[in-house]
Amino acid sequence: MWWIEPETPDAWERWIRATGLHRFVADHVWVWPLSETLHYLGLSLLLGTVGLFDLRVLGMARGIPPSALHKLIPVGIAGYAVNILTGIVFFSGFPEQYAYNPSFFWKGVLMAVAGMNVAVFYLSSAFAEVKSMPAGADAPFRAKLIAGTSLGAWVGVLVCGRLLTFFRPPVFH
Repeated sequence: MWWIEPETPDAWERWIRATGLHRFVADHVWVWPLSETLHYLGLSLLLGTVGLFDLRVLGMARGIPPSALHKLIPVGIAGYAVNILTGIVFFSGFPEQYAYNPSFFWKGVLMAVAGMNVAVFYLSSAFAEVKSMPAGADAPFRAKLIAGTSLGAWVGVLVCGRLLTFFRPPVFH
C-alpha cells in the first residue's frame, strides 16, 4: 500500500528534520501541547462559524437571516489560519506520524474538497441568493447541496485528524 513507511527516511524527511522548526518542536516540550490547544481552538472557531452557517442554509434556525451568520465567517477563517500554522508545526515536529498515515491523506483530500466547495459557493450565484435571504426563508437546493458538502467535508477533516493518532509511525533502524 502507498502509505506503508519506508525502511529508512526519505530525503524530504531528512530535510524536514534538519530545519530549525523541527529542532524547536523536538527540543521544547511545551510546543506540542500549546499547538494542540491552539489547533483545537482554531477548529472550534472554524466549525462553530462555518458549521453554523451551513446548518442555517440547510434549514435549521430559520429565524436567523443567513447574512447575520455570514458576518461570523471571518472568525472561522482565522481559526482555519491557526490550524494551518499549527498543522505545519505538527508536521515539522514528527513528519513520519503524518506522511505515511492514510488519515493524513484523507484529511488533505477533504480539505481540498472543502476548499473547492467554498470557491463554488462564492463564485456562483449561490452566495448572492443566500446572503439576500430574509429570516424564515428556505435556501435554494444548490445552496443546500453546497452547505451539506461543506459540513460533511469539515466533519470528515475532524474525524481524520482524530484518527491520525491511531496509526503507528515508522521506526528507523
